[in-house]
Amino acid sequence: MKNNLTTLLASFALLVISPLITQAQQKASIQGHVKDRENKPLPGTTISIDGTNYITSAGNKGDFKLDVAAGRYTIHYNFVGFREISKQIVIAPGAVIDENVVLQEDAASLQQVEIIGRKEKTYKTKATFIGNKTETDIKDLPQSVSYASKELMADQGAVRVGDVVKNFSGVSQFTFYDDLTIRGFRVNGQSNTQLVNGLRTSTGFWKQPLTNYLERVEVLKGPSSALYGNASPGGVVNRVTKKPLNETRRTLSFSLGSFNTFRGLADFTGPANKDSSLLYRLNLGYEDANSFRDLQFDKNVIIAPSLSFIASPKTHINFDMVYNSSRSRLDRGQSVIGNDLYSTPQSLALSAANDFLNEQTYIVTLSVNHQFNNNLSFNAAYSKTGYSEDLLEHRSANAYAKDKLGNDIPNLVAMQIFQRKRKRYIDNFSGYFNYNAKTGPIEHKIVAGYDYGSEKMPVGASQLTASGYRNAANTGTIANYVVKDSLKYLRDTKGNPVANVPSFDLNNAINSQRLQDDSKALFSQNVLNPTYYYLNAGYVQDQLKLGRLQALAGIRYEYYTDFANYATSTQQKTHSSAWLPRFGLVYTATKNINIYSTYVMGYNPQTAATIANPNAGGPFAPVTSNMIELGAKSSWFDDRLSITTSVYQIEQKNTLYNAGVADQPDLLRPVGKERSRGFEFDITGRILPNWSMLASYAYNDAKITESGVAAEVGLQKPNAPKNMANIWTRYNIIRGAFSGLGIGLGANYIDKRTLSINLTQSIPDYILVDAALFYNIGKVQLQFNANNITGKKYWVGGYDYIRLFPGAPRNYLLTLGYTL
Repeated sequence: MKNNLTTLLASFALLVISPLITQAQQKASIQGHVKDRENKPLPGTTISIDGTNYITSAGNKGDFKLDVAAGRYTIHYNFVGFREISKQIVIAPGAVIDENVVLQEDAASLQQVEIIGRKEKTYKTKATFIGNKTETDIKDLPQSVSYASKELMADQGAVRVGDVVKNFSGVSQFTFYDDLTIRGFRVNGQSNTQLVNGLRTSTGFWKQPLTNYLERVEVLKGPSSALYGNASPGGVVNRVTKKPLNETRRTLSFSLGSFNTFRGLADFTGPANKDSSLLYRLNLGYEDANSFRDLQFDKNVIIAPSLSFIASPKTHINFDMVYNSSRSRLDRGQSVIGNDLYSTPQSLALSAANDFLNEQTYIVTLSVNHQFNNNLSFNAAYSKTGYSEDLLEHRSANAYAKDKLGNDIPNLVAMQIFQRKRKRYIDNFSGYFNYNAKTGPIEHKIVAGYDYGSEKMPVGASQLTASGYRNAANTGTIANYVVKDSLKYLRDTKGNPVANVPSFDLNNAINSQRLQDDSKALFSQNVLNPTYYYLNAGYVQDQLKLGRLQALAGIRYEYYTDFANYATSTQQKTHSSAWLPRFGLVYTATKNINIYSTYVMGYNPQTAATIANPNAGGPFAPVTSNMIELGAKSSWFDDRLSITTSVYQIEQKNTLYNAGVADQPDLLRPVGKERSRGFEFDITGRILPNWSMLASYAYNDAKITESGVAAEVGLQKPNAPKNMANIWTRYNIIRGAFSGLGIGLGANYIDKRTLSINLTQSIPDYILVDAALFYNIGKVQLQFNANNITGKKYWVGGYDYIRLFPGAPRNYLLTLGYTL
């Protein structure tokens, strides 16, 4: 009996354990590492097996392990921007297979949306999203693109976009606001045509955007309306924010410099979870800086988080935000006595000690990319910008004070006071499909999409203004002094009219810059009319490739709606529309050289919603433009160095200029036609692995060719230099006693320019020389930048001799950086 029971129990145990033993014997596993060709790990790589639920992701060091049953499988390795690897494997029961995989970057399967950060640490950028709304090798784009990477910006100590654009051929500052000239045409932050991550945005105009949260700044030259809607014919500026990396990097930097400057910056990025499906980046910035300009200062706080969620190998989601809180004063420029540029110091600003400009800006972007298969993908992005302004300023009235005979008193600048509050909101949605196909030997890259954009300044925007001259009863004001009506004005002991706001005495600036008692001024209330516009657009574009030849053809239809007298009982919708074609050819002459040509058209409505000044006049006809460009792009030294050359002609109709009416200083008028012709040359990259450089030259003949004012015909366009040149180079010593030491040197030349309101006045040409020293000690970097080391006196732009915009004198910046 006992033996029978023992036998029964043994049989039962064998029955239970046998399947477990068999299962254990059939189990197997695959393990290994995934790296790129530079032997760097690729965390987040997806490892999956056909026809099963077996899937995992590589860890922070590129390592992975996948437990499977024994059998025959097809295993796939996928990572965005790299070629997929597929392998056939046979796994025996109980086996452990080591798989060490090297993925190769694949230009043919580049990202459709820029959601993963750029890992390179060089001046050269291989690809851009700005030209085709998909990642495209810059050599294959039939249009000129200039750019500055974060590495270049860091080496030059450039913290504002205006400091960066000096590196671009054909691009210079129009004023020292967020205000540029590209190929002779003006582009500014309030023109609603600047881009962040390829989406339309706007700023308050008065302050240049900071750069600490930017991956690069790039300019697509020429009209870009075919892709982005109404824009300047000179080009469009795109600011690309830093995106998360799938490797951990943490850096801190602290800077001290001239004009009591202090900055603290931080940049943290890496995987947020174990399988690297969620990546993060956080850029922080604090700035407290004065200026070489009297009474001017900037206090900025920047918070810029970014998240990238890799939901699957085919679906990626990105969230970006940039928040900037800024406290400063508004600088309206330098005034000089009469026509003498050197009669007042360049530090002279007409502000008062109780002036302030408080601004808050946020830009929030959400984007998603889904790849249906190897040929079809969908991209959608939504961006919202919010801007608020709280301003008090004492500023010039754009004229000198008048004596009793109506003559200018050249040392007294007529003044006015503005107190203003306003908000603006910009919405932009972009959705499009990318489709790759073949028809016989011809390859197609098709983009078809829809854009929506709007901008609104809601009810509540208003301004208090004190200006003009006191009436004889001292109970009101008269805008301008008219000699024949002199008895209508309150007069001083010399018989001169009494200004409502005391004039600024250029011979006694300190007294005029003190705290001002504004209670004695008579203010009028100016309502800033609410504005609202929106646009709807559809477009399709095909980039065809046949052997060495690529052809690009695209068309966009844009329907623009503006609300006249918005939010009032007389509100009325007005509409305008345009068909905007784009054509381009690229021919691969050799392995290193591509030759290209392009024709594009531009369009920009000029309505109350797009012209910030309510006293500008109008209505005005839309600006229309077109460009023809020919050029060549090449790469050298194993693709480390790129060279671009181009020649172009741009024509534009209906540009607005100041009307020159004395009692209506803000009134605008259209000029019939302008033409810009030029040549550009750019070099970017590395000559040696430890020797980087960037150089450019531009010749730009930008003239007014048709105008109702005959004297203007043939004049060079305002603030548009004919010649520009720039060079910057950095050399790192990598061996010997001075290993870790780097030296940077650069120069920038800008030709003389006429001013934008008084075209008979001009500012001289200049050459600036900058230098830098770098020293790396392990995780610590010391950096010293010296700018304008010759102490050159210069002006970056100006409206007239009452509003000049001087450049900074000799200045220094010392930076301590630490990599955690």
